[in-house]
Formats: sequence, structure tokens, C-alpha cells
Amino acid sequence: MKVFIVHAHPEPLSFNSALKDEAVKILEVSGHEVQVSDLYAMRFDPVGGKADFKSLTAPDYFKYQAEQLNAFNNDLFSEELKAEMEKLEWADLVIFNFPLWWFSLPAILKGWVDRVFAMGFAYGGGKGVYDNGIFKGKKGMLCITTGGPEIAYGPNGKNGELEKILYSINHGIFYFVGMDALEPHIVFSPARLTEEERNTQLLKYKNVLLKIEDVKCITF
Repeated sequence: MKVFIVHAHPEPLSFNSALKDEAVKILEVSGHEVQVSDLYAMRFDPVGGKADFKSLTAPDYFKYQAEQLNAFNNDLFSEELKAEMEKLEWADLVIFNFPLWWFSLPAILKGWVDRVFAMGFAYGGGKGVYDNGIFKGKKGMLCITTGGPEIAYGPNGKNGELEKILYSINHGIFYFVGMDALEPHIVFSPARLTEEERNTQLLKYKNVLLKIEDVKCITF
């Protein structure tokens, strides 16, 4: 399997980064091919704009989606974006590895989606969505850490049910472009865990990765 990990944590020594490192190690040992985009290390700019394109159709009135579609049709995306799009096309499985910030993606990862899941490339321009999406046959999975404890995300938790919090990502990003969204791997509040407990969590993730083909899909 070809696995593309998009990692979004600013600290290489964080537990979230340790999950990314574990995934690379275990997947490669298991015979899978792995590519990683470490967005903070890359200094990836999350702000989409005119710099995304080698030239514009309408320099005096900028319409982002129209320029994305034109760039796809005429090979006008910046080399930075083309490189990320090539990784996405290459992958059988895409893993978003990130800490849950304000009930969603960190800005750097949301901006990566805005710029890389471009109109014309990932949807639009005659391409379908959902079951007819261009990336049908690919899989997407979230590996996340939270600040709050697990009880905060239960049916009666103050933060709400995590399934609903992650819906906009699993349904609105992965499934929208045709991918099968896999059940997420979640580590609750690693900052409050002991070293032994964090090691146990890494072992749990290792066991998921060793049977990555068997992870269940989310049904919508």
C-alpha cells in the first residue's frame, strides 16, 4: 500500500509527532511505501492566493476557484502545490496526523486542504463528488490527539461527541472527493498521561497500523 501522511504539529518532540514517527516506522517495516508532508517543517503557507498559480486568467478580479480550475486545465499550479497533488494522486491511503485544535484541523492543515484539494484537481470541472468522486478507491484516516480527556467527548461530555466533531473532515473532505473514510485513531489528552501510558498508546497505534487494511470504513 502507498501511504501519504500529512502531519501538522509544530513540535517534533511532541507525542503527536511520535505517532507520526511510529506510523512511518511500522508501515515501512510492514512493506508499505510511505511519503510524509511535515507541514511545519516545510513551512507550508496555508493561505491560498495568487501565488498558487504561474499566471492568472483575471489579474484584476481574483476568483480562487476559477483560477484553480484554469490552473488544472493548463498546468499552471505552482511547483509546491503540484508536488503535494502528486503525493495525493500516488497514495492509496492518506493519513491526517494532527492535534485537535478548536474542534477542528490546525490552520496549517486546513490551508493545505484549501490549496491542494483544488477545484479541477479534486472536484469540479466535470468531476463528481462523494460516491462519484475522483479519488474513489482511496482511503483517508485521521490520527489525532486531544487536549481534553475521553469523558469530555462522550454522549454527555461538554465537548460533544467526537464523531460529530470530525464529521466535517471525514465526510466533508475525504468522502466529498470519493475517499473511504476509515475509523479514526484517537489518543485522548496525552499531556496528562505517564510515560508508560504514552508507550501503551504507541503500542495500540502500532497494532492498528499492522492491520491497516482491516480498519473499518465509516458509513454515511
